[in-house]
Formats: sequence, structure tokens, C-alpha cells
Amino acid sequence: MMEEQIVYEDNHLLVVNKKVGQLVQGDKTGDESLLESIKNFIKKRDTKPGNVFLGLVHRIDRPTSGLVIYAKTSKALSRLTQMVKNREVKKTYWAVVGKEMIPQSQRLVHYLKKNEKNNKAIVFPKVTEGAKEAILTYHVIKTLDNYMLLEIDLETGRHHQIRAQLSKTGIPIKGDLKYGAPRSNPDGGINLHARKLEFIHPVTKEEIEIIAPVPQNDAIWRACEG
Repeated sequence: MMEEQIVYEDNHLLVVNKKVGQLVQGDKTGDESLLESIKNFIKKRDTKPGNVFLGLVHRIDRPTSGLVIYAKTSKALSRLTQMVKNREVKKTYWAVVGKEMIPQSQRLVHYLKKNEKNNKAIVFPKVTEGAKEAILTYHVIKTLDNYMLLEIDLETGRHHQIRAQLSKTGIPIKGDLKYGAPRSNPDGGINLHARKLEFIHPVTKEEIEIIAPVPQNDAIWRACEG
């Protein structure tokens, strides 16, 4: 049910807790996207004649779960898009990785280049032509029997950044075959979750903090949140 996925909504914006496998916007697969589903939901719920305006502010990968912002007005869309560009929207992710001997906390700096052929980020340790700087900080916040839960603060927003940087560090995300995980997850997703968003509301100027519950169909996720 779409209303169960909406975690915040006012006249200007709508924030959804995306499920694994859902597309944030249409792509060449032709599968229905969240953008279309939400538009249809709003049209029906609010009995709106004509088209519903809804703009995507930022994206997260299809196998990832968690928070995605959509704008309900063009004013909110242009302001929020600018805020994302200026890094004024603080994004915190959770990732489940295998147990390895790694520092409890670390700031990772790499240079990423997108390989269009296989839709994958190539990671370089130093400045490389055509590669963009990618920075994140992780903290180990929970240790389970076979896994660790990392909380990740993004300083930059690059294509597959968290997946590629963690893989390069020797800790691929659980289920992420593309970046070196040993096994896939039953639902085809990966254990990467856009957990928290913090920003100043583009219109009302109030401070917004939104936290998304983890996917409840995954025992490891439930153990992380428990």
C-alpha cells in the first residue's frame, strides 16, 4: 500500500520509504516507477482532475531501500534540487557488511568514474582524469554474529558511491554481487538503506529530520534495528 510507504507529506513535498526493487523513476525496463505510483495514488486520494505535479529531487539505486524525496510544487522542486547540489540535505545511510578487521570509524576518499557499459563505478585511489572525488565517513554502530552495521555519512553523491567505496575497502555490502559480495539476497536487493534525511524545509524553513524503518522482511535488518 502506497500510504504505508509515505513517511512525510505536506503541501510542498512528499518523502517515501522505498522498498527494495522499486524504481524511483521510469527507466528502459518499462516497469512502473514510484513516481508514477505516487502520482496515481495522489490523483485518486485527492480526486484531482488533470495531471498531478510530482518531481524527483534525488535518486537511490533500485536494489537499495530507504528515503526518497519528491516535490509536489515546482518551487519546492527547484529549491530542493539546488539544496541537494549544495550539499544542504544531510543523508545518512545504514549498510550491512561482513565482519572484517577494519577501523571502527574511517573517512574514505576515492575517485570514481562511471563505466556506462556495465553500469558500475570504477574506483581510483588518487586523482584520475575523468574521475570525480568521492568522500564518505562510516562508523561501526552494531556488531552481529556474522555481520556489522555501518552508519554512513555522505559528503558527496556519486553513482554507486557507497557500494563502490566499501567494496574497495574490502567490505562489500551484503547481497551486492556487482561489487563483490559472495552471495545475493533472496529478494535480489542489497543491505543498503537510506536511513535518515535532515534539511531545512525549502518553503516553511523549519528543520526537518526523517528516519525510515528498515525492511521488516529481512531478519538481519530487524536485528540491526532491534
